[in-house]
Amino acid sequence: MTAGLLGLCLALAAAPQHAAFVPGRHFTLAWTHSIEKVRWEEDYQVIGPPARLIATAARIKGSAAGMEPPPDTVLRDGWFHYTPTERSPQRLPLMRSEFTADFELCADGACHPMGHWLRSDGGVTEMRACERTPSR
Repeated sequence: MTAGLLGLCLALAAAPQHAAFVPGRHFTLAWTHSIEKVRWEEDYQVIGPPARLIATAARIKGSAAGMEPPPDTVLRDGWFHYTPTERSPQRLPLMRSEFTADFELCADGACHPMGHWLRSDGGVTEMRACERTPSR
């Protein structure tokens, strides 16, 4: 049996047939808070098979009302670093509004708006670990 390629599957919640595969094992998901304009970053690793998503680290470039860093936070180089509480999410629902900047997804050292891989419908995009079987 041939092992598949690990990566992320992105799909529109309202139209799951509109999906994209992003190959890789290490990713950073980043966004800027729509009100406070503070950048957030979360690092993930895809392990398997079977494909599983593991949250490895997170950081916030500041704090503001309603955005207090968790208790285990360490301030380093202007970022609040902490360990995510949900370490192995099955999926991440990401709200992508036309009124805010898109999420940024970094893979293999290159960062792009999520729309580079999958256009937004203004609703929820689901991100999960997955495995793509090589075509013969």
